[in-house]
Amino acid sequence: MTKTQITDKYESIRLGNQLCFPLYACAKEIVRQYRKPLGELDLTYTQYVVMMVLWEHGSMSEGELGEIVRLDSGTLAPLLKRLEKQGYIDRTRPDDNERRLVISLTETGEALKERAVKVPEAMNGCMDLPEEDLLQLKALLERVLAGWDGRQGK
Repeated sequence: MTKTQITDKYESIRLGNQLCFPLYACAKEIVRQYRKPLGELDLTYTQYVVMMVLWEHGSMSEGELGEIVRLDSGTLAPLLKRLEKQGYIDRTRPDDNERRLVISLTETGEALKERAVKVPEAMNGCMDLPEEDLLQLKALLERVLAGWDGRQGK
């Protein structure tokens, strides 16, 4: 086997040839960029995502929330407990269905929305790309996610 054949054999596992790595590194960097503005709200990035869903949609079950934010119960439950301890949400079980857990904003959680509107402005420009490229990137990522949604259960 020649050196070229050996190199070619391992080409597919070179880090520089992976799509997943730049996606991972960008996601990690963006979350890092969010730390300062979210620190002022005493939220992590994932907590912020959950709060945005509740601000937009209102009360919902833990399962519905998990589907929207793409988190399983094992990850979501401790996050919700922390948000409840911070006074931002209530977790209640309806009398007619003890297995269902409903997540609702408290007055404090609803009021936090006023301060949260500053976060997108603070993040503006964190990626040095023209707006057209940012919109295209978002659209491409949404298509990828939609493709995975279409394959669930297969």
